[in-house]
Amino acid sequence: MNVKNIRICVFVSLKLSIFSFVLLLEKSFAVDLQFVACEPKRCPHGQSISYPFYLQGQQEPYCGVPDFNISCNGQGYPILLLSENEYVVQNISYENNTFRVYNAAANQGFGASCHPDIRNWTTTGNEIFAELSLSNPSRAINLFSNCSRPLLEPLKRYEPVGCDEGGKGNTSSLVMFHDNKNLSSALEHCTENVVAPVERWEDERSNDVVKYDKLLRRGFELQWRVSSCSECKGSGGRCGFNSTTQMFKCFCPDRPHSSTCKPQMGKSKTKVIIIAVLGAVILILTLSLVVFVLRSQKKGCCWGSSQYFPDNTTSDDLSSKQDLEHDSKYFGIHVFSYSELEEATNSFDSSKELGDGGFGTVYYGKLRDGREVAVKRLYEHNNKRMEQFRNEIEILTCLRHPNLVTLYGCTSRLSHELLLVYEYIPNGTVADHLHGERVKDGSLTWPIRMSIAVEAAGALAYLHASGIIHRDVKTSNILLDENFCVKVADFGLSRHCPNNVSHVSTAPQGTPGYVDPEYHEFYQLTDKSDVYSFGVVLIELISSMPAVDISRHRHEINLSNLAMNRIIRHAFNELIDPFLRFETDAEILRMTTSVAELAFRCLQPEKDMRPTMDDILETLKEIQGIELKNKLELETSNNNNNNNNNNNNNNNNNNNNNTSRITKVPSSHEPEDVVLLQRLKLPVSPISVTANWNSSSTINSNSECSFSENCPK
Repeated sequence: MNVKNIRICVFVSLKLSIFSFVLLLEKSFAVDLQFVACEPKRCPHGQSISYPFYLQGQQEPYCGVPDFNISCNGQGYPILLLSENEYVVQNISYENNTFRVYNAAANQGFGASCHPDIRNWTTTGNEIFAELSLSNPSRAINLFSNCSRPLLEPLKRYEPVGCDEGGKGNTSSLVMFHDNKNLSSALEHCTENVVAPVERWEDERSNDVVKYDKLLRRGFELQWRVSSCSECKGSGGRCGFNSTTQMFKCFCPDRPHSSTCKPQMGKSKTKVIIIAVLGAVILILTLSLVVFVLRSQKKGCCWGSSQYFPDNTTSDDLSSKQDLEHDSKYFGIHVFSYSELEEATNSFDSSKELGDGGFGTVYYGKLRDGREVAVKRLYEHNNKRMEQFRNEIEILTCLRHPNLVTLYGCTSRLSHELLLVYEYIPNGTVADHLHGERVKDGSLTWPIRMSIAVEAAGALAYLHASGIIHRDVKTSNILLDENFCVKVADFGLSRHCPNNVSHVSTAPQGTPGYVDPEYHEFYQLTDKSDVYSFGVVLIELISSMPAVDISRHRHEINLSNLAMNRIIRHAFNELIDPFLRFETDAEILRMTTSVAELAFRCLQPEKDMRPTMDDILETLKEIQGIELKNKLELETSNNNNNNNNNNNNNNNNNNNNNTSRITKVPSSHEPEDVVLLQRLKLPVSPISVTANWNSSSTINSNSECSFSENCPK
C-alpha cells in the first residue's frame, strides 16, 4: 500500500470516528420536541394545565384530548367551553380525574331579566360529554324570564330576591329547581327558560333557590374518563394524544412511546461518564485501525484503496454504500437509506402516523419516485426487534399472494433505526370500518364483509400451505384497499412450522381476545392457533363488535365467549349486527348464520376440533357461492320461459347466452343445498392444504423468491 492510500484510510477512519462521536453527543442530549411542547402551562389565575387538558395558544393540541382545550379569558381565568357556555375551571385533581367548574356568566352580574346571561345545559351534540360525567349528586335549576303578570300565588315565592324587575312592568322572573311540582305552571306563564346544573349539598332545602346566584357561583364537579396518565407520568413522560389513531401517546425525552417511557439513565453525570467511555472506545478502535492499515502495507491490503473510498465520498454515503453491498444480497430486496425515508415521512412527522402497534409506529410517506408507502419504525434496535425485523422480511420476500401486503424494502440492519417500507393501503383496516373511526361511513355491506372473509381465509390458507403461522391474526392486521380488497399485514410474530412438525413450542404472544386458549395454556403453537384467531375475526364481521370490550359483562368481555354463548342458545339476533338488515333479508340471515356456525367450529377450545384453513376457505366459498347460484338459476329460469315464445333461431341464441351465464357459476364439490355447519363432519385429522392450494392458486407455481436460501423450506 502506498502512502496516499494509507492517508486516505486514516483520514476516513478519523472522519467516521468524529462523526460517530458527534452523533452520540447529539443523541444523548437531544430532547424530543413533543416532550418539550407538552410542558405544563397555566393561566394567571389558575393552576397548572396538562393532559387531558391543553392550554390553547401555549400548548400544542396533541398535548391533550380533543375538545379539552382550555383558554385564558380577559381576567386571566382558565375557561372551558361546555354547551356553548364558558365555564371557569378550578380545583383540577389529576389523581382523581376530577375538576370543578362554574359558569363564568355568574361573575358578570345580572342583566335586565334578573338572570345571568347563560345558555341551556345540554349533553347532546357535544363530543366532550362522551368523556365527562358529573362526579357528585346534582340537580338542575330553571331560570325563567318574561313571565306574564299577575303571577299565580304559588309562583310568587320563586321570584328572585332583590331583582330590579320584581313588581314592575308586565313581566317577571322566576327561579326553581327542575323537580319542583310548580314547574309545569311556570312553563305555561313564562316564555323563556334556561336549565343549568348545580351541585346538591346536605343542608339545602328542597325548593329554596332564592340564593340561586350562590348556587351558580358554587359550580359543580365533573369527572373525565379518558386514558390514565399515571404510568406515563410516573416513568418521566408527558401524556398526549394522537389525533390520527385516536389513541393515547406518551411523549418522552428521547421520543414518543405507546404507554410509558423506557427507563432513563437519568442524571447528566451518568451520561457524561457513558459518553466519555464510549468516546475512549471509539478512539482506541480508530488507533487500532490505523495500526492495522500500517501493518497491512506489507501484505498488499487493497480494501482501503481509492476505488472504494473516493475523496469526495461522505461518511453517510459510505455507510449507505457498505450497507447496501452487504444487505441487498442477504435480504433480496431494495435497501433504503435512512435519510431517504426520513425525507419521505417529513422527519417522521406525528401528523403522518397511520397506526401505533406493539412493536412500532407506521407512518405515511412518499418516495422520491412518487410512490406512496407505509413506513414501519420499530421502537427499539435490539436483538428481539432485529429478529422480528428479519422475520418479516424473510417471509414477505419469499411469499407472493394478492392478499398479502407487499414489502418494498427496508433500511440496513446496521442502520441506527430499523425501518420497513410497505405498499400504502389507503382504506384503513377492517377494525376501522367495523368499530373504529371509519364506522360512520357505513361502507361494509354484507357482500363486502363476505368477500373480506373469503380473501383473508385464502391468504391464511396460503401461509399455512407454505409452513407459516401468522400468530397475530386480527381485524386491525387486515388492511383494505380502495376496492375493499384484503391485504393481510404484520408478520413480526410469524413463525415457520414445517409440515412434518406437529407444533412449535414457544411462549404465547399475540393480541388479547384473539390468542388461542390452548396455545396460551400449553405453549404449543400450531396452525390451528391462527384458526381460532380467524374465528374471532368472523364473529367481528357479523357482529361489528370489538374482540375485547371491558364495558360488557365480565363473562363476555372477550367476544369469543359472548359469541359461543349466543350461538349455543341460537340467539343469532343478539349477535348479528342489525345494520346488515338480516331481519328483512332471508338470504343475509342464512349467510350470517352459516358464518356464525363456522366461527363456532373455529372457536372450539380443543385444537383438534377446529377445521383447517383450507376447510374454512372452501366453506366460505360455498356460503358465498350459493347466493350467486340462486340468482343465476332464477335468471336462467326466467330466460327459458321467455325463450318458449321466440322462434327457433332466437331459442338457439338464447340457449347460447344461458350457457355462457351458467359457466360463470363457481364450481363446488359440495351438494347444492345449504348444509348446516353443525351437521358437517369434522375432519379426522388435519388435512394438508398444499395440494388443493397449488391446484387453485393464481400464483405461478414456477416462481421463485428473491433470495431462496432465506425462504422456509
